Amino acid sequence: MTSAAIKSVIARQLADEMQRRRITKKRMAELMNTSRTQVDRLLDPDNGSATIETLSRAANIVGRELRLELV
Repeated sequence: MTSAAIKSVIARQLADEMQRRRITKKRMAELMNTSRTQVDRLLDPDNGSATIETLSRAANIVGRELRLELV
């Protein structure tokens, strides 16, 4: 799986969790201490600029954990 495909899957999972927990993009931005534009980039499956740290913070906010493995 390519890094773009992995980012796409993570972005979809984050969006799904946000919807399930009724967290808007605006609220997510507030919780992450960032802008709504940054959250849009984070959730854009075609934008690969998100760092592992940012993805991990977003995952924690929606009650999930980001795990990476070297195999």
